[in-house]
Amino acid sequence: MTDITVTRNDDASRYEIRSGDTLAGFAEFELRPGAIRFIHTEIDPVFQGQGLASVLAADALKDAAATGDAIVPLCPYIAKYLTTHDIEGAEIRWPKRPGAAPAEA
Repeated sequence: MTDITVTRNDDASRYEIRSGDTLAGFAEFELRPGAIRFIHTEIDPVFQGQGLASVLAADALKDAAATGDAIVPLCPYIAKYLTTHDIEGAEIRWPKRPGAAPAEA
């Protein structure tokens, strides 16, 4: 496999994973005051099945945690990743589901 890199592209509001010079996928985000909301993750079908989504999530979440902003996992893939992996220093702000009962104090 070619060199795999993950970079943050603020102009496109996404983290991008590349195989060599080829864009293999991305994780879109929205910045809010004090938070980064991950909204969608996609891997090009040509690159699926190679574990790139996990590499992308790990690197993007590590970078996001380093900013000190809370991570809000709106993307199902990112949410699932966070339930099975610890991200050092990350504050996770789980989104509330519509119609969910309020948390007990």
